[in-house]
Amino acid sequence: MLMSDSSPTRHLKSLTGDEVEVDLITMQPETKLPPQCPNGVQDLTAAPYLRRQVWKHCSQGTLMWAESWWNQQTAQEIFHNRNVTIWHNLRRDLVELNRDIDQLGQVQDPRLQERFGRTGPFWSRSYSLFKGGQALTVIREVFSPALERYLDGNSHPGPGEG
Repeated sequence: MLMSDSSPTRHLKSLTGDEVEVDLITMQPETKLPPQCPNGVQDLTAAPYLRRQVWKHCSQGTLMWAESWWNQQTAQEIFHNRNVTIWHNLRRDLVELNRDIDQLGQVQDPRLQERFGRTGPFWSRSYSLFKGGQALTVIREVFSPALERYLDGNSHPGPGEG
């Protein structure tokens, strides 16, 4: 999942067998980039920027925290529904997107520990989405350790099992 260039939401749905929902934490303008923002944000067309943060979850719990950084005007054009995934907002344009993974790592954060119900560090990645050769957004995702139970091959019944 860390290296995939496919939709993380589709991976989460495939792993869990559940619909993945989005809880919007915040979607606010950022006039000045904080030092901990992901690489590539400064490559988005121009300020003002917009930072969107969400939790992704299913009936079995929280699966991921994600943030995306946008040019504010671009975000206003794309986000017709703030409470669904980025892909749901983009797919109406039927445009091809390219993903460039920039960073893999682990993070520690008390807010993540509280929501995931586990101590960190937590695996993370950041990447840029490109549309027509231009950087559209920079995304950082942090994965819940609860996903490990789906990846070990023993804990999740397959179709027709259980």
